[in-house]
Amino acid sequence: MDSSANATSPIPFWLAGRPATGDAELEVTNSHDGRVVGVYSVPTAEQVEQAVAAADAVRKEAAALPIHVRADALSHVARRLAERAEEIAQLISGENGKPIFWARGEVNRAVSTFRFAAEEVRRFSGAVQRLDTEPAAQGRIAYVSRVPHGPVLAITPFNFPLNLVAHKVAPAIAVGAPVIVKPAPATPLSALLLGEILAETNLPEGMFSVLPVPNDRAGALVEDPRLPIVSFTGSGPVGYALMDQVPRKHVTLELGGNGAAVVLADADLDWAAARAALFSNYQAGQSCISVQRVIVEESVLAPFTEKLLAAVDALVTGDPSDEKTQVGPLVSVAAAERVEQWVKEAVEAGARVLAGGTRDGATVAPTVLTDVPADAKLSCEEVFGPVMIIQPVASVDEAFAAVNDSKYGLQAGIFTRNLDIAFRANRELEVGGVIIGDVPSFRADQMPYGGVKQSGVGREGVLSAMNDFTYEKVMVITGVTL
Repeated sequence: MDSSANATSPIPFWLAGRPATGDAELEVTNSHDGRVVGVYSVPTAEQVEQAVAAADAVRKEAAALPIHVRADALSHVARRLAERAEEIAQLISGENGKPIFWARGEVNRAVSTFRFAAEEVRRFSGAVQRLDTEPAAQGRIAYVSRVPHGPVLAITPFNFPLNLVAHKVAPAIAVGAPVIVKPAPATPLSALLLGEILAETNLPEGMFSVLPVPNDRAGALVEDPRLPIVSFTGSGPVGYALMDQVPRKHVTLELGGNGAAVVLADADLDWAAARAALFSNYQAGQSCISVQRVIVEESVLAPFTEKLLAAVDALVTGDPSDEKTQVGPLVSVAAAERVEQWVKEAVEAGARVLAGGTRDGATVAPTVLTDVPADAKLSCEEVFGPVMIIQPVASVDEAFAAVNDSKYGLQAGIFTRNLDIAFRANRELEVGGVIIGDVPSFRADQMPYGGVKQSGVGREGVLSAMNDFTYEKVMVITGVTL
């Protein structure tokens, strides 16, 4: 794919491993300057049917693929992503508005995700279990293997248009499951480029398709019985609507959060302030685990707030193509207008703006508020923008209660040097991940990742997703002398 594609050269999609074009085209524009980044072809309904039929037809062959074939394909993708890293980073930055600094980081993470999958699949073997622990099972052993449910429908978001696609595609290939990717309409170009790289492998035809269809056409894919796995990353209302739509399917949801960073009295305040400032605003706050609520013990509230505001003020906001830019635009002007409105509503309800609060086109200035009412959207919903609120608490008890006082439960960060408090946080906090000594925004691509409450169902992270895409199958062998 030529990342400088324009209206005269529509980018094909990938139908059963082959490039194809449909009867309609859509533009992708850069939210910072409005330029057209690319024009892509949209599949017809008939072409979508062909892709699903091909995935269904190859499911048995895919499940039987030798491990070395899967591992070699995954290694090839990792290698080619690394070789084309700068080109791909520029593409991500162009279609998403993400500063090039963060876009390069996303490419590096996607390389790791495919590499981890290539490594995990070589270890993804069956287990033998002796059953003669009871007299009735003497002479019997069990061979336990994992078998793919079948083709995976991967519905991916705009905020990480490459790596969150990788987190669905790589585990699917690793377990021998065909995968159909429906990328976000605003940012499909990275997924289409990934399809180009997948087409260089020796995977069988039908093993993957990348279908950039509009969201209003996703429902038919979700309901198709030939796609028994639906893996969705995005907003809670959409995710739960999909789950309700197909209650008998295996649906995994990686949804939102309003990430809390707890700063306790014994914390390194300089480190905590720097990390909270950066990771409230990285990706323009468009991350499920960005810092939204900063819960601070009152004894260190004044010095911490001073350090936090200084760190926020030092962030470089501007053109995402500038090497120095840390905070770029949101994905669209409409998204920025929504964030601006939420800030306005909080202020009207009594909140005070300590920094930012302004908007220029699709860019919202890094914003810090205090005295935000508990029922304001900035407190209880996912802002998905460069905004954080400071919430003082009197004690550790109150801090942990504040973290849990949320309908979300994705990840939380706890700044403390006390090991007992760290383990207490792990016991008591109602989240899928507890990050000690850092912000909730930390994620290693090999670790289990996901939430509780309204933050989702299931886990990503390569091995966790491989387990999610498969079921255990037991073969008992009788008459064995052990």
